[in-house]
Amino acid sequence: MSQNAYQAGALVLYKSRPAVVTDVGEKITIQIEPKKAKRVRDKDIELLHSGPIANASELVAQPVDVEEAWELLDGESCSLADLSDLLFGDFTPETAWSSWVAVAEGVHFSGGPAEIATRSRDEIETDLEQIRLKQQEEEAKQRFFENIKNATLDDADRKRLSEVEMLALQTTDRSQILKQLDIKQTPESAHQFLVNCGYWDKEYNPFPKRVQVDLEQPDLPVPTLPDEDRLDLTHIKAWAIDDEGSEDPDDAISYHDGMLWVHVADVAALVPHDSELDLEARSRAANLYLPEGIIHMLPHGLTAELGLGLQEISPALSIGMQVDESAQISEVKVVATRIKVTRLTYADADTRLQELMPEVKTVCEAYRQKRRSNNAAEINLPEGSVRLVEGEVVIRPMDKLASRQMVTDAMLMAGEAVAGFCQQNSIPIPYATQPEPEKIQQPEKMSEMFAYRRQFKASRTSLQPEAHFGLGLEQYTRCTSPLRRYQDLTVHQQLRAFLMGETLLDETQLSEKLMSQDQRSGSIRRAERFSNQHWKLVYLQRNPQWQGQAVIVDKDERKAFIIIPELAMETKIRTRENFQLDDTISVRVTGVDLPEQTAYFQCL
Repeated sequence: MSQNAYQAGALVLYKSRPAVVTDVGEKITIQIEPKKAKRVRDKDIELLHSGPIANASELVAQPVDVEEAWELLDGESCSLADLSDLLFGDFTPETAWSSWVAVAEGVHFSGGPAEIATRSRDEIETDLEQIRLKQQEEEAKQRFFENIKNATLDDADRKRLSEVEMLALQTTDRSQILKQLDIKQTPESAHQFLVNCGYWDKEYNPFPKRVQVDLEQPDLPVPTLPDEDRLDLTHIKAWAIDDEGSEDPDDAISYHDGMLWVHVADVAALVPHDSELDLEARSRAANLYLPEGIIHMLPHGLTAELGLGLQEISPALSIGMQVDESAQISEVKVVATRIKVTRLTYADADTRLQELMPEVKTVCEAYRQKRRSNNAAEINLPEGSVRLVEGEVVIRPMDKLASRQMVTDAMLMAGEAVAGFCQQNSIPIPYATQPEPEKIQQPEKMSEMFAYRRQFKASRTSLQPEAHFGLGLEQYTRCTSPLRRYQDLTVHQQLRAFLMGETLLDETQLSEKLMSQDQRSGSIRRAERFSNQHWKLVYLQRNPQWQGQAVIVDKDERKAFIIIPELAMETKIRTRENFQLDDTISVRVTGVDLPEQTAYFQCL
């Protein structure tokens, strides 16, 4: 439109907004808001009404039913003035703006102010349906956010919140819902959000799912034990010593005729290489011990069949060891046996070691001393078990019992003996190894043990025998828990194949079989560690007045690292400057942050 068509006071359209022409020159000056003028070209604006109007910002579009005007036009085009007359019976700056807003909605009309076209009935109905759907979606969205605010979720809300749960479980790294709510998109923030809105229970433990471990129990048929020759050792007393409540006893100890025997559940007799049970166990890597319960590597029926002491007579793979006066293993026997097992708890056994198994005690003490002379690391920091018993969090510090140490030494001895046996007979197996730290120490104080532990590198699996520094052994394999650990089961499968005269897996096949086992075992350990910490924090959350003793094991200028033996918990705390390493202090809990896995304490 020519600049001559515009005059001061005219109402024009500029970028979908109303404006008033205030001056016409080389360019046209318009006012969009009071005291806000802008110079534009004539092609940048469209005339709505010649005016006069003083202030466009005060224009308010009046609601109007356009259906009748649309019908009267009967498919014909019209000007904005004509449409205004049909809609309002008048054409003023106010009705011109209201009429244009009706056109701009784009449902019944299209085009510009100079020529307005009517749209077809089909086009109108399609757009109206889209508008209705959009309104419904917006209403649902508002209800959704209101339900989140009030923690009154329905099934549809829970379905939508699954994307936030994916972030909380680390299967994605973003959430549109949290973004819309301006909440930080992290697993911890998502965790707190899901608790706040009622999607998760406030004590929900997400950590096993977050590290992607299998939480379903294995459900496979258990085969019948093959009828085969076994050495009958039922005349020898055998003791399976475990923690109270243990459900999977897979090792026992005997001493007979100068030989220490470690009997292990003969799992390979029912779980041969590449069987369905073997593949299931391989995918899991180990039992998962959570405070909520145990997720088994193998079906429970297999434990019931093979667990030592669960039947009157138990099948076992027994490792006999002759130990000389210097605690060196001088002779090793590996044989399939039948044994009769008596089960004991560590606490019960501790009071009867000299009575029940004096020879075992003597041999294990000598073996422990030998390992110490090889710089075995004795790091005795507080440990504990965490269990959920009928909804109650039960934390039990692990007592440093002589019976527990004795069993540990016997199992290590068996691991060293089997490693040597396999070397002597060219049986490929996985070995557990650990390099020595930069500086070898013999820590005595808790702070020294804490610092020394930090120097250690993680143990690793190797197909070649190497030293395990932390245990003080020149070679070692894990072989005493085949019901619970896949690497132990693999060793048993190789031993059984050797004893039965069957083909052994070579190192290449063994490497393929054990591929990803370290990673899966690491996931199991993380799930257990995070879950134990989670339920310890829940315990503190339920007991907000908790007070107890802590030991300072490290410190800097402002904070100290403490260990709380009663909770087997390590954390930081602000302390006074006069505290020293290994001081025992009194602390109380001041707060808990479950998503961040943190408890806050204060010195008393």
